Amino acid sequence: MAQQKSQSKLHLITDASRAEIDTWVAKYPEDRKDSACMPALRILQDQNGGWLTNDLMDAVAEYLEMPAIAVYEVATFYSMYELKPVGRHKICVCTNISCLLCGSDDVVKHLNEKLGIKFGETTEDGKFSLKEVECLGACGGAPMMQVGHDYHENLTPEKIDAILDSLE
Repeated sequence: MAQQKSQSKLHLITDASRAEIDTWVAKYPEDRKDSACMPALRILQDQNGGWLTNDLMDAVAEYLEMPAIAVYEVATFYSMYELKPVGRHKICVCTNISCLLCGSDDVVKHLNEKLGIKFGETTEDGKFSLKEVECLGACGGAPMMQVGHDYHENLTPEKIDAILDSLE
């Protein structure tokens, strides 16, 4: 049986996302469109409510004219990409050595108790997801966490509660 050619996935990229990806593609030599893979994945992840489907990764590969496996390698290597649905607010807690020495285990314990979830889980209402990550480059402000695109440093239980309470 002959292998059927896969259908184009380009229709999954919105016009707004395409325009944003194109600004990144323009930063690289014409023959290196694949250099825009990481921002393209982030753009489509944002377009899709915070996570990437295989079809969206295939669309990135097709749009940037690169092998799909290369896109999958990037998406599975870096912790900023999600391959399953996440809560409206993704909380990434650094547990690397600097944060650990400054109390990230207390941060994790507090979040586990307050939210009723562990790493890799989402609250029942879909509001929060909790993710363990390696160094986020804010060692001077340890312990720290990232919520969405915002960094929060020098965390205490009170500061964590105020941050969570401020989120819709």
